[in-house]
This record gives sequence, C-alpha cells and structure tokens, in this order.
Amino acid sequence: MSAIEPNHIGLTTISRTVASLAVGVVHTVERAVIGDGRMRTARGNAWEAVCADRARAAQRRELDRLVAELSAARAARERRDARAGQPVS
Repeated sequence: MSAIEPNHIGLTTISRTVASLAVGVVHTVERAVIGDGRMRTARGNAWEAVCADRARAAQRRELDRLVAELSAARAARERRDARAGQPVS
C-alpha cells in the first residue's frame, strides 16, 4: 500500500500569500490614485539623485566662489594696511 501524504498548508505559506496579495493591491491602488505617469520608478529615482547631485555641486561651487572672494578681499585689505603702516620714501 502506498501512503498518500495529505497536502499541508503551513502558516508561512499563508502569510506569504497574504503579503503578496497586499503588495499587489497597494500597487494597483497607487497606480489608480496617482496615475502611471507619477509612479516612482528606478529611472525616476536615479534621475532625482542626479539632479540632487548637480544641485549640491552648484551650491559647493557657489560657496567656493564666495570663500575665494572673501579671501581675496582680506588679502587686499592686509596689503593695503601693510603699505599704510610703512613710511613713504
């Protein structure tokens, strides 16, 4: 006689199935609410990261420019003060 084992569905199988269905429902609802054009994608996330990097680089360049400008103004002031303190020959 062959023994036929009954089909057991474990608790983890049910949990995975419920989680999978929930993700599908959330995805469908998100598409319906915000539309396909506004869905977050890997490409969209990458483009946002590129834009953020460019903005940070622009801010860094502006800060470097300001620091250089302040440094040049300070050096000019120090040279002017040093000349003013020396006697004229």
